[in-house]
Amino acid sequence: MNKNNFPIYLSLATVLGILIGTFFSGSSNGLSLTSSSKNEAKIKRLMDYIERDYVDDVNTDNLLDDAITQMLGKLDPHSVYIPKENLQAVQENMQGKFVGIGVQFRMINDSITVIQPMKGGPSIKAGIKAGDRIIAANKDTLSGRNLTSNDVPKFLKGQPDTNVKLQIYRKTNDSLFTVNLKRGDVNIKSVDLSYMMNDHIGYIKLDRFARNTYREFKAALADLNNEGMTDLVLDLRGNGGGFVDIAARIVDEFLEDDKLIVFTKNNKGKIEKSFASKRGEFENGGLYVLIDENSASASEIVAGALQDNDKGTIIGRRSFGKGLVQIEMDLGDGSAVRLTTARYYTPTGRSIQKPYSKNGDDSYYNDYQKRIRSGELLNQDSIPVVDSLQFKTPKGKIVYGGGGIIPDVFVAVDTTALLNNFYFRTVNNFAFDYVDKNRREMTKRWTLDDFVENFDKDDIVFQSYLSKIKELNRRNSYRTIETLRMYVKASIANVLFGDVGFYRIIHTNDKMLQKVLELDSKK
Repeated sequence: MNKNNFPIYLSLATVLGILIGTFFSGSSNGLSLTSSSKNEAKIKRLMDYIERDYVDDVNTDNLLDDAITQMLGKLDPHSVYIPKENLQAVQENMQGKFVGIGVQFRMINDSITVIQPMKGGPSIKAGIKAGDRIIAANKDTLSGRNLTSNDVPKFLKGQPDTNVKLQIYRKTNDSLFTVNLKRGDVNIKSVDLSYMMNDHIGYIKLDRFARNTYREFKAALADLNNEGMTDLVLDLRGNGGGFVDIAARIVDEFLEDDKLIVFTKNNKGKIEKSFASKRGEFENGGLYVLIDENSASASEIVAGALQDNDKGTIIGRRSFGKGLVQIEMDLGDGSAVRLTTARYYTPTGRSIQKPYSKNGDDSYYNDYQKRIRSGELLNQDSIPVVDSLQFKTPKGKIVYGGGGIIPDVFVAVDTTALLNNFYFRTVNNFAFDYVDKNRREMTKRWTLDDFVENFDKDDIVFQSYLSKIKELNRRNSYRTIETLRMYVKASIANVLFGDVGFYRIIHTNDKMLQKVLELDSKK
């Protein structure tokens, strides 16, 4: 699996998550293209005419795909067509697993370089290590072929229990050797990170709401409880959604028995409700939920359910605003359609779906730019509200529908933490090269906690980075320098320890987490 080893929030990734996410159930209804309806007969006749009589050669499969996409574009932004060549990747993402060897990799100097073997996957069991280069897979030479990251999975992924022989170069001892392994299930983790921020506040970051998310969340929650957690930070920033029933199960951990979590309403007016059960393990704990403009769909169900039940504190910025439910429907040829079949509502009756045009209005996904222009990301007073969509929670708190979840406590976007693409690229490359040259001694010397506290206190590593870019960027503000210093350290931690290393460093300067600590100190 190709996974960038520099995990920053990107709007494009969030849009993808929103497009492919949000199901109320795992059901899939089949659609027949062979019925005798007049409309279907009309389409079939047209396709026959084109195939038989059109003056030029035409790929009618592509033509039909385009027509379906255009048709769905007239409905709503979340009813989408998934071509058969994309369906497997989409389903793997939502199921939270795939079949392969299980490595995070980058293309370095035209070589497939392992960033991290994935926990529980075949590669880590076979002894593949971070920094290894995959030179060949079976009879296919992979090095020196100008492969892109998108080309690599077809050589490494495959059917369960199929054999693959890898030729590996290990730089740390300058050795070339062969590894034989069987492809198997590899978990795509949903819990990016969990740890104790101090002696009583735990932290869990959820990346998505896939089929494996609840299991991972429960395990993380149990570990933190065992470490003495009394308050939890649930980080949903950048979480584009997923399965609504998984979101409801997570909410159930915090709400008392019979509290309403979410309800949906279809085009026939049928309402389906989801209630909390008696199984919640954190009903009495303190709770902070972090959201931002890229928190969507199932993330908004979680935030809305907790806010409407007066549970915890929602911190951050107004969420994306997606309140439509999709069901995946098979089209019979390996492709599928995700069709909007209902709207969901928070317990007070709010629809948090933001307005959209039914004519393929691109501005729906350019809402971030609109929020920048309006000042909403910097000023709470700039958040748009509609008085007619005002609701009250059981304790009398005013909440609004009509376009995302508005947080209880606003935290402006931290403009000092933003870097341009030049810096992202140079930091990323420097971090990998630094660890690659020093991996053996670094893995022996540093634990994560010690690294977070003490790495590069003499500033030698950071100055080495600056020396490599000074010819290209001679003028940098103090804020830019300090942000770069943090990202260099975080990126090195990411290569060495994985995502947990990156976020542990970034969190030392995280404005929302600082707000959590401020609120906690006033309790």
